[in-house]
Amino acid sequence: MIDYKKTHWLLWPFAFVWNLVAYILMLTGRFTAVILGLVFIIVGVVLSVTVVGACVGVPLALLGLLLAIRGLW
Repeated sequence: MIDYKKTHWLLWPFAFVWNLVAYILMLTGRFTAVILGLVFIIVGVVLSVTVVGACVGVPLALLGLLLAIRGLW
C-alpha cells in the first residue's frame, strides 16, 4: 500500500487506484486477481469498440491491466 502522507498531492489519484488494486488483490488472491484482470481487459476492449462505451471501456481495461500486473508480481 502507498502511504498518502509521503505522496505528493498531485499523485493521490494514482496512489488511490494502486491501493484499490492492492486491496482487490489482497481479497481475491494472486491467481484470481490475474484472471479478473484479464476479464476486465477483455470487457474494456469490447466496450471500447463503440464511442459511447469507450468512456467506460478504456479505464476498465487499464484497471484490468494494473490488476493483472500486480497479480503477477
